Amino acid sequence: MLDWLSDAWAVLTDVLNPHGPAMVTARSYTPTDFSIRFFLQLAVIIFTCRVVGRLGQTFLRQPQVVGEMVAGVVLGPSLLGLFLPELHNAIFPVESRTVLYVGAQLGVGLYMFMVGLTLRLDHFRSKAKSAGFVSAAGIVAPFLLAALITPVLLNIPGLFAAGISQANATLFLGACIALTAFPMLARIINERGLANSSLGTLTLTAGAFDDAASWCVLALVLAAFGAGPGVAVIAILGAALYTTFMLKFGRRLLIPLERAVQARGEMTTDILAITMLLFCLSAFLMDAIGIHAIFGGFLIGVCMPRGLLVEELKKKVEPLAVVLLLPMFFTYSGLNTQLNMVNSIPLLLIALGILAVSILAKFGACYAAARLSGEDNRTALGIGALMNSRGLMELIIINIGLQQGIIGPTLFSMLVLMAIITTVMATPVFEWVYGRRARETGQLDQLIARP
Repeated sequence: MLDWLSDAWAVLTDVLNPHGPAMVTARSYTPTDFSIRFFLQLAVIIFTCRVVGRLGQTFLRQPQVVGEMVAGVVLGPSLLGLFLPELHNAIFPVESRTVLYVGAQLGVGLYMFMVGLTLRLDHFRSKAKSAGFVSAAGIVAPFLLAALITPVLLNIPGLFAAGISQANATLFLGACIALTAFPMLARIINERGLANSSLGTLTLTAGAFDDAASWCVLALVLAAFGAGPGVAVIAILGAALYTTFMLKFGRRLLIPLERAVQARGEMTTDILAITMLLFCLSAFLMDAIGIHAIFGGFLIGVCMPRGLLVEELKKKVEPLAVVLLLPMFFTYSGLNTQLNMVNSIPLLLIALGILAVSILAKFGACYAAARLSGEDNRTALGIGALMNSRGLMELIIINIGLQQGIIGPTLFSMLVLMAIITTVMATPVFEWVYGRRARETGQLDQLIARP
């Protein structure tokens, strides 16, 4: 009996060690090793995201999505890896993160597909002028302010790569400041009851344009760093052609799917399979040309014919995407985030300066643009508050900058702090300047606790 227990304990304690022969390096893993870790990682991620998200809702009145963002950082080297490094490395070894990355992309891509399904095109048409004006302000102002502060940052060793030109440094920093947290903005809009409102549609549309522009600028910077001009050409031209084609012909080409669902009164597995096939192809195309898979998912969602097809997709796809897959996106980004790099007063002051400039460039510029385009003061403030959220799209782009040697770890950490603070402040500021009053007057539904 004791031998059996000893053997069982040995198996349990050995479960996180590499199994089988090495595949690539001395510390490589077999498919079984990846599988074991993946399911453990997924369990830890779901549990942590639900607990932290619920705590954020209960005590800080933050939407679930902000709690999930914080949970990703909690599971990374900034907290779990700092206090329990052996446990952190056992659960999230570097070798296993490729699998987690793929799951993260699937989760955020599917969620943006669902967001595209809820976009009210009639609101977009009525607010097209305002959305375009807000989007333009949210792009131009960040690049102008980036041009002012970049020369100062270039004189501080370790922030940017040695030898980087002022133009490339300005473009990269401008893209970071111009970003709006598109996936997170979508979650906030849904959880705040804004999905069917003109303000929600205007903000989401402007955020999509700003993010697409930032990714195109990143493609230009990467091209200057050795990837070649073809990277930028393919990204910008490919995105423009595909978006134009889908917006002009996409919905008409997809009408047979809606008719098939209407004829049967429900979505069959064959229709679901076709829809998921189209989603995957759209995400692949946008990812392959150098933009991001989420824009492919969002675009195909926008073009889906409204009706029973959309209702069935929400029932069948959304719960799985939100609860199971999307949290992997937050955790993967959190695993690459270290908040202990800003470790002196001068560096903290620089980080606060970058934060102030970022808020002015997005909140201030988008508020002013909304006012000039005819929105009332409260609505313009609400738009500015939401557009100022950067979230994990920021973490994605700065991770690319770090990996490509454009920025150093210190500037990376400063931009992470900026992303977290602007995201956390988005909801309370929005509720203060717009949401609370809108609910009192019946313009918005009352908040309902989300599971």
